[in-house]
Amino acid sequence: MRKTIYFILLIALVFGLAACGGSSSGGGDDAAAAGDKLFHQAVIGTQAGCGTCHSVTPDEVIVGPSLAGIASRGDEAYIRESILDPEAKLVDGFPSGTMPQVWGDELSDEQLDQIVAYLLTLK
Repeated sequence: MRKTIYFILLIALVFGLAACGGSSSGGGDDAAAAGDKLFHQAVIGTQAGCGTCHSVTPDEVIVGPSLAGIASRGDEAYIRESILDPEAKLVDGFPSGTMPQVWGDELSDEQLDQIVAYLLTLK
């Protein structure tokens, strides 16, 4: 009977640890998860959230270009620049002046890092 209880506790512990996930990437998974949540917020600061204008579904255009596969098309520096200075490199077919140029003021450094981490998961 005692062995059965220990076995059940061991199984529960294994499942509990598996559910927690854990990451050896220095918090990257946590940052990406926070960035996913932030990206999909309806409002960030005083602005419409990222997902209001950008889809993460291929070929679905809302206002701005779809960000599906963005990590395959650009690196971290490109993504960060595109958020902070959206006029620096315009995507073909999307006019200048569409994306607000306020994200440097609206996002904290941590929020920016989180959104970039999330976008880097979109391969």
